[in-house]
Amino acid sequence: MQWRNSPLRFGLVSILLHWAVALTVFGLFGLGLWMGGLDYYSPWYRSAPDIHKSVGILLFLVMLLRLAWRLVSPPPAALPSHGRLTRLGSRAGHALLYLGLFALMISGYLISTADGRPIPVFGWFEVPALLSGLPNQEDLAGEVHELLAWALVGLAVVHALAALKHHFIDRDATLARMLGRDIR
Repeated sequence: MQWRNSPLRFGLVSILLHWAVALTVFGLFGLGLWMGGLDYYSPWYRSAPDIHKSVGILLFLVMLLRLAWRLVSPPPAALPSHGRLTRLGSRAGHALLYLGLFALMISGYLISTADGRPIPVFGWFEVPALLSGLPNQEDLAGEVHELLAWALVGLAVVHALAALKHHFIDRDATLARMLGRDIR
């Protein structure tokens, strides 16, 4: 298997980054839902949010790496069978996924730094609170974070359904390329 993307398929780095981000996003979403039900006396009341924040910061770094990788190793071109509308929808969907992810992580950062304290990441390093003390920062960022989380998961489901449609109905190589299969 090749490391870099080729004109016909995705390379190993892109595939691993794609699936790592997807699994992490759904894992963080599940953790976030579960955390919302914790009470003060739960043994996870403090540690679950710390894990959520730490993984979120690491995801931000992975997304920066993913953007850099797209510049170094551009994704394969759309399949010849994809029409103009399909290509436009694909570009728009991917742009929304990237923008939504970054907006989600920035809103999480604003929640976590509203009180001026840095965000510790598994005790390895801290992310400083560069913007804090805005009026209702934690509450507003929290509402945005929750709405974006639901929207992003919904968009990711639509993204997955589109890939399945390409695979099972259109019978093209869209999904096979992201699974690392040779399409020749």
